[in-house]
Amino acid sequence: MIRSAIRICILATAARLACLAFSPAYVVVHAQLTTEDRLNQPGFWPRKSVSSTAEFAGADACASCHSSIATSQRVTPMAATAMLAKDSSELRSHSLLLFSQGTARYEIRTEGGESVYSVTDGADALKSTLLWAFGSGPVGQTYLFKKPDGHIYEARVSYFGSLGALHLTPGFAPTSQMGFASAAARYVDPEETVRCFSCHTTGSTVDGRFDPKEMKLGVNCEACHGPGQLHVDTMRLARIAGIDDIRDKRIFNPASLGPADSTDFCGACHGALGDVLSVPQGIQTFRMQPYALQQSKCWGKDGDPRLTCMACHDPHKPLATDAGSYNKVCLSCHPASKDGKNLANLPGRACPVGQKNCVTCHMPSMNSPVMHAAFRDHRIRIVREPVSSK
Repeated sequence: MIRSAIRICILATAARLACLAFSPAYVVVHAQLTTEDRLNQPGFWPRKSVSSTAEFAGADACASCHSSIATSQRVTPMAATAMLAKDSSELRSHSLLLFSQGTARYEIRTEGGESVYSVTDGADALKSTLLWAFGSGPVGQTYLFKKPDGHIYEARVSYFGSLGALHLTPGFAPTSQMGFASAAARYVDPEETVRCFSCHTTGSTVDGRFDPKEMKLGVNCEACHGPGQLHVDTMRLARIAGIDDIRDKRIFNPASLGPADSTDFCGACHGALGDVLSVPQGIQTFRMQPYALQQSKCWGKDGDPRLTCMACHDPHKPLATDAGSYNKVCLSCHPASKDGKNLANLPGRACPVGQKNCVTCHMPSMNSPVMHAAFRDHRIRIVREPVSSK
């Protein structure tokens, strides 16, 4: 009798959860807006604030049912896009890093399980233990610390993989009139702290404020699929009740998005169309891949699901760096032969040059001086003009 009552309760609860398919918490917005606009809309979007960290189940809970996906995601650059400075392999493998700019002398010394950032110009000095490292390392890594005032600051020098050394942090342009305090570190205000950590970590924004107590460093499952505790509870109840066809699993799947929303979804951290158009021009927009992709002639008016970020990149797997690995994506729109006809499913023209390593010609690599590295321009085009990164 008691077991029957429990089963009825479980069935009723699971059914109630399953009927919430149109709950405002999971409404999808279909319009190209800035990321800030999207965050103000109902429904999940990357960087969204939560009311409580209890909404998160944690990556281990995800792995209990999605083990292969979770395992491969853990070794992606996104998963390592933030870490404690003491866990940085770049800092551990360079016990002493030095850089000079004008009268300022910068040093990061790593020993005894911590990295200490020091700056001096001969008259003044700053010394602080680094707390966080942003960036997985091969391209670059920037460091954050706290001063005694409790505020977060960004180090004025970063580590760059191509240099194997420190150089000026991107965005820092020292001047002769700059005082020591500004030359040594940059204050990161609360609003920017929320933006930075919401892209580099999971679960760091609670009630609209930065809250590091329960955040998970790096981008994991719930950064893109939304808080998962309700999903875990729903699926557990369904399993106990023997229900296999839960209509709303109470988790967000970005694969359900249309082309414009899909690119803006990734663009919440990588540069959405609305975000780029809303900032002063002259920035190196080729580094903002979702925006650049939508400037492609291939994009057309409304986009094509064969031309979204996820058409080429599986966020659960490490980034493919072999140019040839993307051939099949290009050939899903372009005939493989010059004799091929423009069929409904192959609307593009055949390339007269070749059908291999397409991205090397149509998505050229462009150098970013501030990053000391080259990035592939995602504005797909026939390159007739000299490639420039300006």
